[in-house]
Amino acid sequence: MERTSWIIGLVSAAVWTTAGAQPADSSAQSPGDGEESPMDTIVVTGTRIEQTTAEVGSTVRVIDAADIEALGFNHALDVLANAPGVTVNQNGSYGGSATVRIRGASSDQTLVLVDGVAVNDASSPGGGFNFARLDTENIERIEILSGPQSTLWGTDAIGGVVSITTRRPDEGLRGAVFGQTGSFGAFRGGASVSNAGEAGDFRLAATQLNTDGISRADQANGNDEQDSFDALTLSARGGLNLPAGARIDGSVLWNDASTEFDSFVFGAQGNVGDGDEINETKERSANLSLTAPLLDGRLDNLLLVGRSEIDRRNFSDGAPSFDAQGERTLFRYQGTLTIDARNTLAFGTEREDSTANVNSSSLNGLFALYELRPVRSVTLSGGIRSDDHERFGSETTGRFAGAYQPTPGLTLRGSWGQGFKAPTIFQTTFFCCGAAAANEALRPERSDGIDIGAEWRAVNGRGHVGVTLFRQDTEDLIDFSFAVGGYENISEVESRGVEVSAGWNVTRTLTVAADYAYIDASEGDGTPLRRMPRHSGDLLLGFDPGGPLSGSVVLRYNGSEPNNDGSDLGDWTRVDINARYDLTDSFEVFGRIENLLDAHYQQILGYGTPGRSGFVGARWRY
Repeated sequence: MERTSWIIGLVSAAVWTTAGAQPADSSAQSPGDGEESPMDTIVVTGTRIEQTTAEVGSTVRVIDAADIEALGFNHALDVLANAPGVTVNQNGSYGGSATVRIRGASSDQTLVLVDGVAVNDASSPGGGFNFARLDTENIERIEILSGPQSTLWGTDAIGGVVSITTRRPDEGLRGAVFGQTGSFGAFRGGASVSNAGEAGDFRLAATQLNTDGISRADQANGNDEQDSFDALTLSARGGLNLPAGARIDGSVLWNDASTEFDSFVFGAQGNVGDGDEINETKERSANLSLTAPLLDGRLDNLLLVGRSEIDRRNFSDGAPSFDAQGERTLFRYQGTLTIDARNTLAFGTEREDSTANVNSSSLNGLFALYELRPVRSVTLSGGIRSDDHERFGSETTGRFAGAYQPTPGLTLRGSWGQGFKAPTIFQTTFFCCGAAAANEALRPERSDGIDIGAEWRAVNGRGHVGVTLFRQDTEDLIDFSFAVGGYENISEVESRGVEVSAGWNVTRTLTVAADYAYIDASEGDGTPLRRMPRHSGDLLLGFDPGGPLSGSVVLRYNGSEPNNDGSDLGDWTRVDINARYDLTDSFEVFGRIENLLDAHYQQILGYGTPGRSGFVGARWRY
């Protein structure tokens, strides 16, 4: 990917050239004593009606850029892996196909949004999203909505939603350049420039990652060939402020990646071994929106057009072996009416057109959501949605959520929701094994989910404890069947469990936090769900004395999980250390050691993971 170097160089030059044009804005304020607690100030946007975390009745976790940076995560997959109830599986690090499952739901049942636009792969068999190429450098925040969310977001949101917001421009002229190097011949670097004023704002950024990688097929099985990974990510975001409070916004996220992977080897562990295979993928997502308030600001209107595209090409021994192209185009209108201080109504319509190679499908949706605050300490919300698929007809889903604060530090919450997922284009067109045509009797997958929980936060902000119980039942799951020579509705899954989180500021310098999830997920006949650990958790020790040095130690545990062949994949524990040091107000150095204890483990049978490794780097900000 030599051609990419000049792009990063160009953005870097723009940062350095413009750095002296305007003095840094020193008026930014930090939270201080007397301000509201984080429970009151963090705003959740993935619920369609903006709510603080104390008002949200369903389980939502928010991870912002400061959290990501403090823990030294380079990939969104690592961020999600540290959230309770979220399971990740990757067939070899550094570009290997990576999936995310929420509370036992299939990775294909996790809807992924980037700035409100679905980016799930329309050309893949199950329509899931591959997180392997998603860098954290351009991410402002990640919201994880657990449980069925189809009333909010339509098809694919059957198990949960991962909503990603790209970085917004900061006030005034800003710029940054960073670079890091480390194990396996890795280099990661990038630059950004942004400006924001009364007329509008913009942000441009580029990030490049190159690594020799490790063998995707486990080296412990005699596989010594390294599988490289190269990726370039470009991001652009901007907006214009119009008269009467109106605004035009737009964003683009573009990724070009090349990944070496290993071959199918019958009889090897996991049937995988060294081979000369390459995947080249181009991903693009973009949106353009207009917001305009009416009725003296009581009615907010949003018009949005979004599009995501993916182009995948595989090569075996240098010859083309497979290719696929997928596209999703979204048209959305949403109106949000503030009736009064206690009543808010959101309503809208969406149309999504999907294409996979030469086949296509379309889906039209109507939704209405209502929020009621009968008293200050209670927030109730509900909604209904109707989606009309051109082939599978109409599906209606509903949801209800409530949150109650009996005291300022305690929140009790509960929610119920439904989900559905229309069969993918691939599932409705593929057939083999003697079948004359694809199965025309396919039905959408459906789910019902409920959760109840309590969260306590110390009024002084020193600690918190949260517990959530959940249950989710999914039926009519679609899977491949040799009996019909294609796909059919042959499975159901029952998932239930508990998620626990706690944290305490032991001193002004030391923080301790822990997350734990117990997930009992099984198929309809009682067979434990494959690739799903019953026990998982994280332990965090954070060090921040308020000076130039800060750091953290993260212990991550993943319990044993069933393999596809009936065996069990062993449990594993990994320890990571992250540290950073501010040499000046604008220049910092940082480093990270991953898998400190050099544990050998697999996330998918036959695929290896890195041993002890690390990197060091530096970042300059203006």
